[in-house]
Amino acid sequence: MATATRLDPDTLFAALAEPTRLRLLVLLLAGEACVCDLLAALDRPQPVVSRHLGVLRRAGLVHARREGVWMWYRLVEPAQGAPGDLHRALLSAVRAAGAQHPELAEGLARCVASRDSRNCC
Repeated sequence: MATATRLDPDTLFAALAEPTRLRLLVLLLAGEACVCDLLAALDRPQPVVSRHLGVLRRAGLVHARREGVWMWYRLVEPAQGAPGDLHRALLSAVRAAGAQHPELAEGLARCVASRDSRNCC
């Protein structure tokens, strides 16, 4: 699993400042997901979702891997010790946001259902 090195606070907060990216992070808290699962959960066009995943990747929050024609995404593990403190705190805040907002939980349920049905990848 990829581990983050020291992440830039400005980049991290900018990455979290958009609702679609926050939703993506909540979805990825449940584990690695194929882009088709994320599309099912968000009900957004593929180019929009891919653009937001790119922002999260460049911020160092998400790792991507290709399997055939499909892209799989997962959260990057925070670095150990002080360099990962901000990253851990942000993931904790994302977890809390997911627990407090029903629409995020509904998106997570759609993502898991898509993952379980495996009709795309």
